[in-house]
Amino acid sequence: MEPHTPSSSEPKDVTWQGWASRLATRVPLVGGAVLLILCIGLGALIVLRENGGPFGFDVNWMATIVANRTPAGEWLAFLMNRLGGGLIGIVIVPLGTVALMLLRRRPLAALYAVTAAVASSLSVQLLKHLFGRARPEDILVHVDFGSFPSGHVANAATLAVTLGVLFPQIWVWLSCACYTVLMMLSRTYLGAHWVSDTIGGSLLGAGVALIVWQIFARRLAFERERTLRKRKIAPDSPRQP
Repeated sequence: MEPHTPSSSEPKDVTWQGWASRLATRVPLVGGAVLLILCIGLGALIVLRENGGPFGFDVNWMATIVANRTPAGEWLAFLMNRLGGGLIGIVIVPLGTVALMLLRRRPLAALYAVTAAVASSLSVQLLKHLFGRARPEDILVHVDFGSFPSGHVANAATLAVTLGVLFPQIWVWLSCACYTVLMMLSRTYLGAHWVSDTIGGSLLGAGVALIVWQIFARRLAFERERTLRKRKIAPDSPRQP
């Protein structure tokens, strides 16, 4: 029997499939890079158009918020302020995620969570000092330098993507998305950020988490599958006397 000789179309199909396969494995990297480019582009637009001044929708939203603040709304916004920043948002929440992953015997997942949180925080500070946008004037909380991007929202978006990656279920993604949107609303409610700052924070936080995911993707998938296999086998395994 003569060896099979591939037709002229077969190498193209193989090449296309290989390229598509490589692209599929890089979806987090490509998606994260796009989000970071959008964030930086938005920051550049803000600085160049009116030296960091707010957009029209920023001003209109802030005026609406200030005119309709309530004690209950402020209480919820202050709560989100504590959850998203400071000791709780930057230290306790990420370390809590790490502890959860270690309890589930997923050390790589813990490392991914820490790496994403640190990378997001550093990126926020870098862009804050790069763009140097002024804060709104009617602020109800103590804030640091730089309005763009929102660090609280970036932390929330990073946490959202991280948890969505580690627990790939629809309810997790939806819950984390709602948490991020609520954080965006709370930052403008407190007058700490313009709406465009919160958009930039969400783009940055999600983008960083996706790019870091690309680094850990294969090993995380292997670790998760191994953990699931152990849980299925454990109940059937004989107990030691």
